[in-house]
Amino acid sequence: MSPKHKNTEFTAGIRIGISSCLLGGKVRFDGGHKRNRFVTDALADYFELVPYCPEVAIGMGVPRQPIRLVGDAERQEAVGVKTPELNVTQPLREYGRTVAASLDGLCGFIFKKDSPSCGMARVKVYNDKGMPERTGTGLFAREIMQADPLLPVEEEGRLNDAGLCDSFITRVYVYARWKALCNAGLSKSGLMEFHASHKFLVMAHSSDTYRRLGRMLSDLSAVDLGETAHSYISIVLEALKRPATRKQHTNVLQHLLGYLKNDLEPAYRADLSGSIDAYRRGDYPLVVPVRLLQHYFGIHLHPYISRQVYLNPYPESLQLRNAL
Repeated sequence: MSPKHKNTEFTAGIRIGISSCLLGGKVRFDGGHKRNRFVTDALADYFELVPYCPEVAIGMGVPRQPIRLVGDAERQEAVGVKTPELNVTQPLREYGRTVAASLDGLCGFIFKKDSPSCGMARVKVYNDKGMPERTGTGLFAREIMQADPLLPVEEEGRLNDAGLCDSFITRVYVYARWKALCNAGLSKSGLMEFHASHKFLVMAHSSDTYRRLGRMLSDLSAVDLGETAHSYISIVLEALKRPATRKQHTNVLQHLLGYLKNDLEPAYRADLSGSIDAYRRGDYPLVVPVRLLQHYFGIHLHPYISRQVYLNPYPESLQLRNAL
């Protein structure tokens, strides 16, 4: 599914893999689908969504016998619910490896929760007594995640959580920017520029990571650039997995306010400070102080702040910060 429009402020043509049933594809075992309205009515406007259905891909057909995971936390197999003799473990894994070999074109993946092929975590695994435990990972999803640990992944159900959704979409755009940087030819100056523009975004998710990355990049004269860059982006994306708290956002907002202290008249400064405090108390969503900051930085230009991804991590029209 191609995006309906592209925002030129962001990386164009970002591709996200997705379980086909979430797009409305009638590929489930019973011939039905699990269309996700947020995905099809919102995300489809901004991303090229690339559908995958492992069961159909390995020839199981529609409709088909449902499958489930059996075994334990260490070893899991996918077998037929009605006919346990049907074992599609190896075909699902092989298909996952085939898709994983072409992941360079993807900047994220949205999986179907609870699926024995696509579930990202806590999938039911039935023991030898027929009792389920939520210790599993879908066999196809496992191959994808193992092939590229950096790839931002999420389950559709968790996208209903505003913080988790913000985290996922932010990581997709960060990863897209990173891949664009690497494809253009990674350099020490390019790495430093990338870091400089993402500082406040990282700070909002983890002050410790912010300081750690500063130490890591303090002297690049005697390091292996490739190894350092891989460690760097691994740490960044891991930090961004944790949704930023209201307290952490407030800290960043107050830092940004400091850059305007000599530019704003007292009344305007008090108004902006009040909006940040109102956000801290939970009276305003994050979008209110951010919009005010964008407005004032549009009038009082600061080259360093103009590069900050934090103020515009993804298209505002997604309206994700309206719920934070």
